[in-house]
Amino acid sequence: MNRSAASLLAALLLITGCGGDRAADEAGAAGPVTRALAAEARPASDRERDPARKPGEVLTFFGIAPGMTVLDVFSGGGYYTEIAARVVGPGGRIIAHNNRAYLDYAADEIAARYADGRLANVERIGAPAAALELEPGSVDVALLILAYHDIYFRPGDGSWPHIDGPAMLAAIRAALRPGGILGVVDHAGSADITTGEIGRLHRIDEARLVREIESAGFELVASSDVLRNPDDTRLLPMYDAEVRGRTDRLVLKFRKPE
Repeated sequence: MNRSAASLLAALLLITGCGGDRAADEAGAAGPVTRALAAEARPASDRERDPARKPGEVLTFFGIAPGMTVLDVFSGGGYYTEIAARVVGPGGRIIAHNNRAYLDYAADEIAARYADGRLANVERIGAPAAALELEPGSVDVALLILAYHDIYFRPGDGSWPHIDGPAMLAAIRAALRPGGILGVVDHAGSADITTGEIGRLHRIDEARLVREIESAGFELVASSDVLRNPDDTRLLPMYDAEVRGRTDRLVLKFRKPE
């Protein structure tokens, strides 16, 4: 074998080895999430949502791992809360937040989710989003899934409270440890969407979302296309039958600086 061939072979072996190590690392990180999704105790209704929500890819991207403390802001009926609780395991902790409006809206699902002592490592708190009072630096990952746009929601019947967005982000930032992650998923809006349309369509444009969260002292470190849908025009409300469960969704990972 001449020198050129030997060098090429060595390079190929190096590339193959590195790729294998990286794949193994990713598989190891995803293992607890895969096991959480496969848990027999998960509700059938949750499993039906999995193909559209791709929770395995989303939670792996945000770095949820055993032993962590995770804050699920506006956890709603607890779909992601349950998966995260199974990922972090008995050595971890989930803080499932809801405000009064969400507690009322998802009352039946919440009751079923936590019946008979299910999810013992979940602590539930009810409070305005801007009034989270958690131990500073105690949270590894905070989740804001399909909820950030609601700071612009203004129903005429008063069923949804005004949310102070900067104060909410400040409370989340204070709860996160240095280097902690804020994972955001939201329905994508058009680039020229107005604040009124954000509330009406339950969508938000990526530039605004990133700008507002970075202004609160976070840095954007990564994004994922796992929930992107180029066929979504972004002009219909997220609950419209034509796009419900199939909206173009932003998946963004922010970090609290060290």
